Amino acid sequence: MTKIRLTKEFEFEMAHSLLNYDGLCQHIHGHSYKLAVTVIAIPNWDKNSPKRGMVMDFGDLKQIVNKLITIPLDHALVLNSETPKEWYTNNSQLFGRIHLVDYQPTCENMVIDFAEKIISELPNGIELFSVKLHETATSFAEWFASDQI
Repeated sequence: MTKIRLTKEFEFEMAHSLLNYDGLCQHIHGHSYKLAVTVIAIPNWDKNSPKRGMVMDFGDLKQIVNKLITIPLDHALVLNSETPKEWYTNNSQLFGRIHLVDYQPTCENMVIDFAEKIISELPNGIELFSVKLHETATSFAEWFASDQI
């Protein structure tokens, strides 16, 4: 049987800062992120299935990624959970959408986090092939299942 890769792309706006970083990214700044999620499987060939011929319904993949990533992170400020709370709790208008993570919110770490979250929600028989996260038009991080030990 032939395996097919299926990719869905997403876009969201997000701000972050890198705690204790020695460059400009220590300051709060934002990006227009572009995310590509690729799954792989043998298409469904069941003649009685409404999903016949599909690896996965694009809408189902969209639901998973929106729930886990784009809805919580869009227009949010993502900070390392070690960031002192007093730095971001004084103004609810400016800091009303804080998303704390247990890692430095670099593009590399976010792509690992995203992959782990997506894997946990995929239906049986569907494997995550890759996750690609563009932080800028020319800078991105990629996660490939084949690279994992």
